Amino acid sequence: MHPKQHRPSIEDPLQLVPKVLGKLHSLWLSHFYPFASIGRKVSFHFTSKVCRPRATRISLGNSVSLREYAWLNVATEDPDGEPTIVLEDNCHLGFGSIISAKNRIYLERDVLIGQMVLIVDHNHAYEDISAPILDQGITEGGRIRIGQGTWIGHGASIISPRGELTIGRNCVIAANAVVMRSIPDYSLVAGYPATIIKQYDPERGAWRAGGKSGRASQSAESTLQLNPDEKGAA
Repeated sequence: MHPKQHRPSIEDPLQLVPKVLGKLHSLWLSHFYPFASIGRKVSFHFTSKVCRPRATRISLGNSVSLREYAWLNVATEDPDGEPTIVLEDNCHLGFGSIISAKNRIYLERDVLIGQMVLIVDHNHAYEDISAPILDQGITEGGRIRIGQGTWIGHGASIISPRGELTIGRNCVIAANAVVMRSIPDYSLVAGYPATIIKQYDPERGAWRAGGKSGRASQSAESTLQLNPDEKGAA
């Protein structure tokens, strides 16, 4: 018997099918959806979801990408007004992740969002116990801004039921963290509720354990009370 000759590995030809579908889907959405604005080299996986009539409330920068089953949801039927979802240049939305905005969710440039992340600026109303929650609509909600260069890990949730929630520049939101308060620049947060595990101190030029306040900021209104001693796993 002769040993098998070592052949150079080649990509599975079937993998070309989703690539072609993705390219066609990207071209179709870029040219025929009425986005408030859209940049160059925007990539939509063919399973990603955007509602065409509500695309008027979405603004996308250059080199933005939506991976498999990602969803940009505009939670208002009003086609007029400022964009409720803004993704600046080079933002990437991972597998199965959802951005749902009624008021305003703004991602500065170079934000990386992992798989199965939820970012939402409103909630379901539930206060009327005589009616099913399904029939109570959604709350007035708040607004969210995520700073340049931030990374949001797998399964994290960022929720602003009211007020302003701001995540600073170059932050790390650990896997499965739940953020309902603002986070200062250069912070690593983890757990439920999200707690600052590590923060860069520009004055000292070094990282330090915990934040200056030992917890996430309270500038975004929330009913959650953060415990400085709680630390979640990244």
